[in-house]
Amino acid sequence: MNAQYEMSSEDVSRARLAVLKREHRDLDEAIAALSEQSLTHSLSLLRLKKQKLLLKDRIARLEDDLTPDIIA
Repeated sequence: MNAQYEMSSEDVSRARLAVLKREHRDLDEAIAALSEQSLTHSLSLLRLKKQKLLLKDRIARLEDDLTPDIIA
């Protein structure tokens, strides 16, 4: 019994969403740690914050794709 399991596109999107949320959380922790240092590297901090915002946008798009449209 060699059953193969293929993930639906929704399953793939949900898995990708989980990965992006984890990356976003990790960036948040990295930003907090860098901000606590006495000699903060402002360029590094700005890059991390920009990357975090980009991830947030990707997360929002994926969540929007996964949420069914409700016709009122």
